[in-house]
Amino acid sequence: MITRTNNDLKYILKGALVIFIYFFFSYTQTLPFEILHINTNELPSIIKIIYTLAVELLMMSIIFYIFEEEYKKAFKDIKKNHMKYFNQNLKYYIIGLIVMMGANIFINILGGGLSTNETAIRNEFTSFPIYTFISAVILAPLLEESVFRLSFRSIFKNNFLFITVSSLVFGGLHLLTNPLNELFPLYLLSYSSCGIAFAYMLKKTNNIFTSTFFHFMHNGLILALQTFIFIFS
Repeated sequence: MITRTNNDLKYILKGALVIFIYFFFSYTQTLPFEILHINTNELPSIIKIIYTLAVELLMMSIIFYIFEEEYKKAFKDIKKNHMKYFNQNLKYYIIGLIVMMGANIFINILGGGLSTNETAIRNEFTSFPIYTFISAVILAPLLEESVFRLSFRSIFKNNFLFITVSSLVFGGLHLLTNPLNELFPLYLLSYSSCGIAFAYMLKKTNNIFTSTFFHFMHNGLILALQTFIFIFS
């Protein structure tokens, strides 16, 4: 929950620090192994999973500490208004979902197939379902809403800039390994559509738990669908 006062600089610095921490952890995660000259490809999968979870939990703990004040206010608010916020914002999630599905339909018609990120998640789920559930359904929404919604809201006071920048960065980072071709805008729309909805929810309610809940629900539904396909295919 962001309360705009004369402390705007404080919020901007908090947001910038959290964004820096997120990218620092993301891009230096394998650094300890490199320093110790350990080939991560030769490590057992369970070791890599435990290490990745530990890094994500550490990162989340630091971010929660930085945004402790905002999360405490948001928690008090969501306890009183959770049903109101759910009913008010369900339509925005459904709109985002419809746009995402429409973009994916056009991608399939044009022969684009799954994004590299989606393929990796499906392969990971097939091999490590419990880890994928914890990472994708619980940790990812917490981290991504803290970074791409709460942090960007701390930096951008203008609603249009906040929604646009946060959703495009959120969608674009899911496509870093995708080739730049004529279908890239459709992939970006697919990944950004729900990000736009989540950002708009934060703008409407000023409560980070609203978008986080819908992000939980979204990832959970996607994983449930993948589970259904995996079992019955």
